[in-house]
Order: sequence, then C-alpha cells, then structure tokens
Amino acid sequence: MTELILYHNPRCSKSRGALELLESAGHSVSILRYLETPPSADELKTLLGKLGIPARQLLRSGEDEYKSLQLDNPALDDDALIAAMTAHPKLIERPILIAGDRAVVGRPPEKVLELLA
Repeated sequence: MTELILYHNPRCSKSRGALELLESAGHSVSILRYLETPPSADELKTLLGKLGIPARQLLRSGEDEYKSLQLDNPALDDDALIAAMTAHPKLIERPILIAGDRAVVGRPPEKVLELLA
C-alpha cells in the first residue's frame, strides 16, 4: 500500500478533521508537522507537481505575512512564492495529503478521502 503523508497543523480544525477522517476510515498516516519542519524549495516544487497547481494556489492569502510580503503582486513568479512559503510555512495551505505521486489539499477535509477512492 502507498504511504500516506499528511501535511498537518494540529491547531487547524480542517487539518484535525482530515486526520480524523483518514484514521476513521482505517488508514495509517505519517504526520508531517510542516510548521515545525518546513519543506525545502525543492520539496515544495515536488509537492506542487503532485497537486497539479501553481504556487499561488497553495498560498494562504489571509495570513499577515501574505499582506506584509505583498504576495498578491502578480509579477511574483512561482520561485518567489515558493521562497516565501519556505521562509514562512504558515503561508502553506493545509491540510495536504500525499499518496505516492498524487496529492490533494483537504479543503474541505473530505477531499482527502477522494484521493484514496
């Protein structure tokens, strides 16, 4: 069976909900507390490839850092946005479930189960 990895923030209700759904369905999940162990730029690029989205779609636009770093600037490319997420992992949307070469953002939390269907 493919290893399941959950980018998890235990303080986030959506992240806790996704983990609960996965465990209730009998899935064993490896937890990656990305705020404590931020991903590298290369890891984020790999993750974005698995998600099939550009870096901008992985940003949490409601965070203070988003505003203070002016990440809404359309001139910023993926590398600049990835650098911001690496330096400020709170900017990374959560939760994210990785299953092999695929991944999904668990918004709403039930989306994590769609990846496993």
